[in-house]
Amino acid sequence: MEKLKKRWDIDNNWAVMAIFIVFAINGSFAAWVAKPVTSFLGLNPDTISGFIYWPLRILLIFPIYQLTLPIVGWFFGQFKFFWAFEKKFLGRLGFGFLFKTKE
Repeated sequence: MEKLKKRWDIDNNWAVMAIFIVFAINGSFAAWVAKPVTSFLGLNPDTISGFIYWPLRILLIFPIYQLTLPIVGWFFGQFKFFWAFEKKFLGRLGFGFLFKTKE
């Protein structure tokens, strides 16, 4: 736990537990939100092959997860951590230009 606190630059065990809880809740929330979105888009495992449906659904869950992570983090008082996490993660994926600061 001490290694995570040092790596994430946080002070107490509550913050570590809150971060773990946010990751867990947000994963479930993103999957839950993806179901009506796939239905709205006309994607249904009964009408198309599972080999097409599941990769498309997973690709849809990814941006939903990224969008909702700072929001769910905010509810647990960890917005600053998750905003920095998102900027770092998306920067590694090549989307860093979205978060460039003026220098």
